[in-house]
This record gives sequence, structure tokens and C-alpha cells, in this order.
Amino acid sequence: MARYDKRKADEMREVFLERRFQMHPAGSAIIEFGNTKVICAATVEDRVPFFLKGSGTGWITAEYSLLPSSTSPRVPRDTGNRVNARSLEIQRLISRSLRAVTDLSAIGERTIMIDCDVIQADGGTRTASITGAFVALVEACETFYEVGNVFPVKDFVAAVSAGISGDGEKILDLCYEEDSNAIADCNVVMTGAGELVEVQITGEKKSFTRADLNELLDMAEVGIKDLIDLQKDALGRELVWRVGRIG
Repeated sequence: MARYDKRKADEMREVFLERRFQMHPAGSAIIEFGNTKVICAATVEDRVPFFLKGSGTGWITAEYSLLPSSTSPRVPRDTGNRVNARSLEIQRLISRSLRAVTDLSAIGERTIMIDCDVIQADGGTRTASITGAFVALVEACETFYEVGNVFPVKDFVAAVSAGISGDGEKILDLCYEEDSNAIADCNVVMTGAGELVEVQITGEKKSFTRADLNELLDMAEVGIKDLIDLQKDALGRELVWRVGRIG
């Protein structure tokens, strides 16, 4: 089967990841999965939700948005309390994924707010957001980390999609056209240690087998390892060694 953009079945789109994309946030990155482009920013606030006050523990939360011109046709802008269900589900996924590799007690009573703004969408916006947001998170934690303490980020985390094409072939990192026609679509979030944080899979047009799922997970694991290598490159010698550091 020839893929929509001529890639091999197990080949990801070209990925670009660069940190320090913005000057104001404590951490920031831009990430591109092919034509999908997301700006990720991390802001540190000296406050926590009411249920954590006095606990000495921090929090990580995220907001996700498709900018109006990121798709065709134009999507309405999320404003005020009007956040569509898809955006709400994705921002919760981003939050859970980052908290899974973070020692919240090492943050102290701070909240790290992650903003993921999709400036161009062509499938895989949630997986790109998680992968880029991790880099912004590490950069933000460096702004308050004190040598001798536990660095809040314990491990790497990244995400990628895998699926079963309309022709029945297992494929990695689906673009929008492939996602729209997929028999099954799977989003996988995994840590650097190879542990699963979340697996979202849906039989879009028909059911699938356990063997199908195992193949998709194996394919996604390879892609995530490549993404983590890119995260390490983006963080550079300055920050990559901080992840998982105690003291």
C-alpha cells in the first residue's frame, strides 16, 4: 500500500523540535510532526489548587487549543468558559502524561501551566503536544531547581499514533488523511523506561484483535524511542542530564 505522503508503513513524518521558541514563558518549544505544528509553553505560578494548599506539593495542568486558522475550514476560537469537548479531553491527556513522569512534591507549592497551541493541524496534534510540552516542562523546572535537591522530572515521556489503514496495513504516525480513513486509530503515551502512561484506541470502522493491538504498540514503541532521542537533542547537554537526577 502506498501511504498518502509516500512514507513506509513504520516511518514517521519528519519531526522538528526546538526549545526556547518564546522569550516570556519559563519553558517553551515548537514541535512539528510533518505539517502539524504546535507551540508548547510552560509557565510557573507560585500557587496551587485549593486542594493542595499547605501540602508542600505542586501541580501540573494544561490547556490545548486549535487556533482558528490551523484547519480548513476555520475552527471557532475557544473563549471564556466555552471549551469544546475534544480540547478538554486532550488537555487532560497532556496533563496526565506530564504528571506521570514528575515528582510533584519536588515542585513545591507551585503550579506549572502548560499551553499547547496548534498553529497548523494535519493529524497527531495531541501526540505532538505531549512530546513538545515535555521539553518545555523540563526547561521550566530548571528555573527553580536548586542543586542538591530532587529534579522534579523523573523520566522522559513522548507520544505517537499508530493505526490500521483503510487497506488493513499497520502504519505509524497518521496524518489527517490517513486518520480520517483508518479502520483503527491508536494514540500511545510511553515513558523513557518503556512504561505505558496511556493507550487510546478505537475501532473506527470495524473491530480489531488483540494481536492487532500488540503490533500497534510495538510500532509505537519504536517511534517513541526516536522521539525521546529528539527530546534529548533539543534539551542538549545543558538540561538532558537533569532528568531523573537526585541531588
